[in-house]
Amino acid sequence: MRVQAVMAGLVSAVVGYASSFTVVLAGLRAVGATPGQAASGLLALCCGIGAAALFLGLRYRMPISIAWSTPGAALLVATGPVPGGFPAAVGAFIVCAGLILLAGLSPWPARAIAAIPRPIAGAMLAGVILSLCTAPVRAVVDIPLLAVPVVLTWAVLQRYLRQWAVPGALVAAVIAIAVHGPGNGLSGAALRPAVELTTPTLNPSVVVSIAIPLFLVTMAAQNVPGMAVMATYGYTPPLRPVLVATGLASAAAAPFGGHAVNLAAITAALTAGPDTHPDPARRWIATVALGAGQLTLGLGAGLAMALVLLSPPVLVIAVAGLALLSALGSSLASAVTEPEGREAAVVTFVVTASGMTILSIGAAFWGLVAGGLTALLLRRRPPLEQQPSSTPEARAERPEGQVAGMSADRPS
Repeated sequence: MRVQAVMAGLVSAVVGYASSFTVVLAGLRAVGATPGQAASGLLALCCGIGAAALFLGLRYRMPISIAWSTPGAALLVATGPVPGGFPAAVGAFIVCAGLILLAGLSPWPARAIAAIPRPIAGAMLAGVILSLCTAPVRAVVDIPLLAVPVVLTWAVLQRYLRQWAVPGALVAAVIAIAVHGPGNGLSGAALRPAVELTTPTLNPSVVVSIAIPLFLVTMAAQNVPGMAVMATYGYTPPLRPVLVATGLASAAAAPFGGHAVNLAAITAALTAGPDTHPDPARRWIATVALGAGQLTLGLGAGLAMALVLLSPPVLVIAVAGLALLSALGSSLASAVTEPEGREAAVVTFVVTASGMTILSIGAAFWGLVAGGLTALLLRRRPPLEQQPSSTPEARAERPEGQVAGMSADRPS
């Protein structure tokens, strides 16, 4: 069973890396990084993720998955070149890391996240991963020679060796790439890690245009949904130490080009779910394996990038979708099992699945907002005749002159 948890963590690391590293590179290049600085930033993020995941997993014995801020990288793509170039962007990364650290030193984030109802959290997760879970279908249509063997491998192992279904699908994808890809595709891959230190500069306009939005996007689209996903599987990690750890990791990665490290949202389901380990108390092993896997991917970034670049993007996403099918089922069940609050959960799911972006903040956050507002709007109060203070017996027993809700010996 420990091997099963280790494999889940390694699959989570590979899927998280392969599904969004191109967004990270594009974001860093958009704000002025050279190819060497962008590669250094990718390596720094992998090391920050690995260090934070290893520390949090060993310290709290919970499957606390860590990732880079994919919405933050998308924000960098939308921002484009900034005054002062990449050094100014790095200065903004450091400011963002400081804001995350400050959030970990104050109590309000934990209180806000603890108030999220579980059906809404489950619906948010379902909306986030829905598009990934449909990727295997798209892959079978678009690239059948590559995708059909992957899906068939997953289906057979799901029937006979359930715990090996996703690792087997990943191996089948690698074999398919090796068979159908160019023969010399990996011959020019560089294995030596690229590290470039960038001296940061502080530019007020860049801080306003990058640091503050990056902090808000990271909190709203990664940390808040990440905690909600953990709650879906019955875990309540200590948010403030998590924010402190990820803030410190972000600060350490920033001078080398990394933009932000945070809680994982999507890949959290790969390490926290029942397929990772039957015993919830042992699933933290997957987080440690994820950290080790990210360190390995960072140190061998050239080879990993070359391998993934040989694969059509839809195939990589298809493997992630197969891995998240069980998470989709459990999150949908959590969202709609209880009649109370079902409408709010459905609104959360629809808004999140829409993939919309408002004010550079992703659909996961707006789904939570829409679900919360719907829950407040449709909150059902007990009928008046069921309230103790309104029944004839209660009115008869109340001393004359006493107002409902006020003690008789308390002056009005």
